[in-house]
Amino acid sequence: MSSTHTLIQAEALAERLGDSRLRIFDCRFDLARPESGRERYLDEHLPGAVYADLNRDLSAPATATSGRHPLPSPTTFEARLRAWGVNAGSFVVAYDDGNGAHAARLWWMLRWLGHDEVMVLDGGMRRWLALGLPLDDAVPVPASGDFVARLRPERTADAATVLVAARDATARVIDVRAPERYRGEVEPIDAVAGHVPGARNHPFTASLDAQGRFLPPDELHRQLSASLDGVPAHRTIAMCGSGVTACHLLLALEHAGLSGARLYPGSWSEWSSDPARPVRTGESA
Repeated sequence: MSSTHTLIQAEALAERLGDSRLRIFDCRFDLARPESGRERYLDEHLPGAVYADLNRDLSAPATATSGRHPLPSPTTFEARLRAWGVNAGSFVVAYDDGNGAHAARLWWMLRWLGHDEVMVLDGGMRRWLALGLPLDDAVPVPASGDFVARLRPERTADAATVLVAARDATARVIDVRAPERYRGEVEPIDAVAGHVPGARNHPFTASLDAQGRFLPPDELHRQLSASLDGVPAHRTIAMCGSGVTACHLLLALEHAGLSGARLYPGSWSEWSSDPARPVRTGESA
């Protein structure tokens, strides 16, 4: 049932270290301390890993009308991937501290640009350390790659599309934020609390076990199918606070064999920036 381009286990990745096709990216990041991910990377990381910063590398600068982490332009990110040594034939692995919330952003972005040979390290750095696998502190200087973007524009949805989908019984908008943020009881980051009327809540953490690893594909399929409630994945849009953790849901859907869902990149931070857009609070969609 699971996709072959979703998750890789630490033991399998350790066996592939030294593969000339392998490109590893450290995506550790902390919203409260944006520099801490790079600091930890410089201290130690997986052998050969390059650091991918959420703010600097995996996002464009925010504007007054965008979300907090807008996508970079395809040409900008293509150039970044080439500078990182990514080639058409590269096998890419992304990891973060453990649950994959930030690594999934890079996973999704590569697929958005047409590169399917990418996986997320299940359990991330936490499990790698627990297994006592090799680490390094050297910062690689990769040779330029030949990556060419083949944009898949159908992988994204804008606010207008979200508004229509949220009102359509044959479509689904899934908000992966914590339940209390979805309900509007708390809002630690954005100016407005609540959710898109019609959007359903499915916290991204529900896809994980107690160790921060993804649930088995059949269990994910059952759980996610319940939230889709009869709507096919290709009629589904994922959103979160700023378009980052929604990628985690897209990874979980793909791993469960439910392909074709789209990302609303601006997510709640973009939606709530326009007072003309409707907002709802409470349990109901």
